[in-house]
Amino acid sequence: MANRGEIAVRIIRACRDMGLASVAVYSESDRTARHVRMADEACAIGPGAPADSYLRIDRLIDAARATGADAVHPGYGFLAENAAFARACRAAGMIFIGPSPEAIALMGSKTAARAAAVRAGVAVVPGSGVPGSDEPIGPDVTDDTLAALAARVGYPVMIKAVAGGGGKGMRTVAAPGDLPGAVRAARSEAQSSFGDPAIYLERRLLRTRHIEVQLLGDDHGTIVPFVERECSIQRRHQKVIEESPSPAIGPALRGALTAAAAAVARAAHYTSAGTVEFLLDADGTFYFLEMNTRLQVEHPTTEMVTGVDLVQWQIRIARGERLDLDPALALTPRGHAIECRIYAEDPDAGFIPSPGRITALRAPGGPGIRDDGGAEEGEDVPIFYDPLISKLVAWGSDRAQAIARMARALAEYEVLGIRTTIPFFHWLLAEPAFLAADFHTAYLDEVLQNRRGAPFFSPDLSLEEVAAVAAAIYVSRSAYAPASGGDVRGGRIEVRGARLQPAQAASAWTAQARAEGLRA
Repeated sequence: MANRGEIAVRIIRACRDMGLASVAVYSESDRTARHVRMADEACAIGPGAPADSYLRIDRLIDAARATGADAVHPGYGFLAENAAFARACRAAGMIFIGPSPEAIALMGSKTAARAAAVRAGVAVVPGSGVPGSDEPIGPDVTDDTLAALAARVGYPVMIKAVAGGGGKGMRTVAAPGDLPGAVRAARSEAQSSFGDPAIYLERRLLRTRHIEVQLLGDDHGTIVPFVERECSIQRRHQKVIEESPSPAIGPALRGALTAAAAAVARAAHYTSAGTVEFLLDADGTFYFLEMNTRLQVEHPTTEMVTGVDLVQWQIRIARGERLDLDPALALTPRGHAIECRIYAEDPDAGFIPSPGRITALRAPGGPGIRDDGGAEEGEDVPIFYDPLISKLVAWGSDRAQAIARMARALAEYEVLGIRTTIPFFHWLLAEPAFLAADFHTAYLDEVLQNRRGAPFFSPDLSLEEVAAVAAAIYVSRSAYAPASGGDVRGGRIEVRGARLQPAQAASAWTAQARAEGLRA
């Protein structure tokens, strides 16, 4: 596993189910990490920073050779969509568990992928190049040429990194005067994130949904698309909640979307797991957005509603096996699944990362709950990596039951020592627009902007209740005993019918004290 954290744990489990031995790699800061302890073998690859460890192709290949590994799974992130890494594995005589280097290179370029989609007969979002021959906009293009291209595309315009992903290297421009500065910012971020400053322009379609289609392809020409995923709940272009199926998609539209995704994959001669992403207008018109040539963070939602183990199929396809899945089964969802990305971030401080030691961790369980976690109690969340610590998935017979189970699981989730996005999800799952599935890709940013920094922890406590919370926190640190105005039960604090962890109550108290001009 040329990766770390929860995705490395996920791959180890798939290997164990298949009777395969697994090898973990680790940086110095991950020496005692969960994926290292779970694997059959482990190999050090360098210091903590990714550039000196998980992004070092030479060290990863050396680790595979040293341990006798015959295959490499890249997970997602890091080198998962790096054609040079796939070629290096091939040159070293090892199987790369993913698509071919050629497919990665083709679909990894946003402009080349757009051109491939056009050749496959799939509509693309109006962009900066001639359909079928989109070219990236290099650093030598003048401001005047950029202005002319943007005018042709139409405002508002989206600047995108050609080699981008995860919301990096993206800027939205509403007026011509803002274009030059936004282009410089996007280029700089693209260069630092991907080593490539090339960009392109797309028209920013408003009030659209982000819909994606998971698929599998084998070396024998078979492509199997799966029921779609809804990924419109995003913060600054980064997905926050994913669900399957989409509440906006019916059988007819599902058939058209999945057929289009399969056509794009065939045009790329695609093998292994991949995802084709679309933007969907309110009138049901959809446009190709991009293709991710790897396993997605949100793949568990598809697994939960289809019963298909996508990671095992990646391994089987890499071994040359034929896809013998029933296409109808892949397109027929059984129930509904929702995934919340639990990050080590502080939602009350603008979602800044919250590295540090996890002093207590208790993952939820029960009917319909799956927690794909990579961290454990006593471990440190390093500053070097993406702060995702867990993917919490809830399944229900319908969307309402899935949401209810997710709310119950979030209430059970205990993480102390660091801040997490759990209280943010408590709030979001109770929002009327989310419950009604009445949202679009800009919905969450708009709602957060309107909140104007309001805390997610019981922001309307009275001063009397704040005092009760403070007293309950004090008592909880010494003994489990009742406190005036609040009750400590099993390490939780109950105030006005809401049960909070001590850390959550402390955040509410601090936020209210600040609002009242008091010292926390």
